[in-house]
Amino acid sequence: MPSVGNMITEDKYDSWKDTFEHVKNVQAKLLMVIAHLMDRAWKHDASKFESPEKEYYDKFSPKLRTTEYGSQEYKDYLVKMQPGIDHHYQNNSHHPEFYVDGVDGMNLIDLMEMLCDWKAAGERHKTKPTNIIKSIEINAERFHMSEQLKQILLNTASHLEWI
Repeated sequence: MPSVGNMITEDKYDSWKDTFEHVKNVQAKLLMVIAHLMDRAWKHDASKFESPEKEYYDKFSPKLRTTEYGSQEYKDYLVKMQPGIDHHYQNNSHHPEFYVDGVDGMNLIDLMEMLCDWKAAGERHKTKPTNIIKSIEINAERFHMSEQLKQILLNTASHLEWI
């Protein structure tokens, strides 16, 4: 069926104009997503430079770097820095804890920033960097993610050649 913009009989319809308009529309929407991601990139974890977070991260970041992600020692440090972490979660929507309903409250922009954060955080561990697969598996269980979302995160990490 011809579009309203191309009132030509079916046998003479040329889809080029409609397709070109669709492509431009999709490009504009993708650029809007990119703009949101760029904004997140520039603002990522800005609250860590403020009190009370900075003091906790000053004290505990060197200790966390020497532990294995998810280990009991790692969890013990997190308990000790809980006031700083709580402030961080309250100010950063790329953490499931920001939302009352956790991951279910997040959007795809939040999820992309979260995945990038997990990858970068895993690289901070000096003694034994955390593989992104392990981070996704630990956090999928921690945040009660569906198998489908877990697989999407793994697929994305693979697509980005992080695996």
